[in-house]
Amino acid sequence: MKNQLTKLNIFSLKGVQMRTFHLTWLMFFVCFFGWFGLAPLMPTIRAELHLTKAMVGNTIIASVASTIIARLIIGKLCDTWGPRKTAVRLLLVGSLPVFMVGLAHSYTTFLLFRLAIGVIGASFVITQFHTSMMFAPKIKGTANAVTGGWGNLGGGVTNMVMPLIFAAIVGFGYTKAEAWRYAMIVPGVMMLIIAFLYWKYTKDTPEGNYDEIGHTKSKSHKTNWKILADWRIWALTVAYAMCFGLEITFDNVASLHFVDSFHLSQSRAGFWAGIFGSMNIFARALGGIVSDKVGGKYGMRGKGLLLAGVLLLEGCGLLLFAQAGNLVAAISFMLMFALFLKMSNGATYGIVPFIDSKNVGLVAGIVGAGGNLGGMLFGFLFKSTSITYVRAFTYIGYSVIIVSLIVLITRFRKEKALQEEVKPMIAGSVA
Repeated sequence: MKNQLTKLNIFSLKGVQMRTFHLTWLMFFVCFFGWFGLAPLMPTIRAELHLTKAMVGNTIIASVASTIIARLIIGKLCDTWGPRKTAVRLLLVGSLPVFMVGLAHSYTTFLLFRLAIGVIGASFVITQFHTSMMFAPKIKGTANAVTGGWGNLGGGVTNMVMPLIFAAIVGFGYTKAEAWRYAMIVPGVMMLIIAFLYWKYTKDTPEGNYDEIGHTKSKSHKTNWKILADWRIWALTVAYAMCFGLEITFDNVASLHFVDSFHLSQSRAGFWAGIFGSMNIFARALGGIVSDKVGGKYGMRGKGLLLAGVLLLEGCGLLLFAQAGNLVAAISFMLMFALFLKMSNGATYGIVPFIDSKNVGLVAGIVGAGGNLGGMLFGFLFKSTSITYVRAFTYIGYSVIIVSLIVLITRFRKEKALQEEVKPMIAGSVA
């Protein structure tokens, strides 16, 4: 593809490539804000709706379950409609349950709204697809990691900001039961604003929108389903389940864990949970940058070894976090496993665009759905009345280590194919 950027200047808004770069991470950021806006308010919601541990666990599962299917669909729609139309339509439709969750007054209606809100988590696939369209192969990993990381940053900011919005609304004289409902209007409005900006200032490709460049239906609908037999895709899928799946699970349960285990207030618990998410401002990007550097020197084998290594360190850090006996130790080990978790996210999508260049959207959707599948499965651990949060974190830690070994033995590119890819990568053309 022509006109792809070969350098990433994050302080630039010049050209459709950089405008799209900034708007696509901002779109994911805002969607993340709406997706997890309820998580730091769960101590209040739990008390008001009289939710048991199992009920809270079910809402956590619901919030990520719908995203699994949505990411698969959105990946294909990006290939067909183009990322611009897909993003705008997702934002408009997804804002409805965000606005309307305040109407929930029972466990069942709250559960259904969390299920509906989860669809906006598919915005991640659009971000990765759109970024891949705008940047040359040698920096795809870096660009994808930055947009993904800054988008994920929404998970940290919402943990910090939503309790403040909630407190401000209470300060105006509203009850706590009213305040959490009105607070969700904020991310809903943000989604509508971004929908307008996305439509006006982005293009599907550096050459223009699909409609403008003659992106035909026959071409866009042609999908090579044989890629589902490619083991590399499934290795990346389970890897992403262990990093992003854990991330969204932690975003959901961190505040409750700090409140219940260390007796913090809702605001303080939200702050420390927000620190976890805020590391996305650099850590996921770091994973992508290192992936590109290692890939340039050692090829896809190097990228695979890097991913296996950071997954291993993530699992070890999580085990230490689970056994932390005081808040200081817990925060320290949380920062440790958070660094490697988010680097794993970036390293995973440093590989994704090179698996099948003709079906980037579908591959990104499958791997992205894997992240949410992991989050859903982990949710069952946290809803169990017989498993404590500490034991749940321990089980997940061992699972991450096992998956790191699977990634270690996976060959992400045959030697011959890798050699054929090196030349166009150096030339800055599409692999």
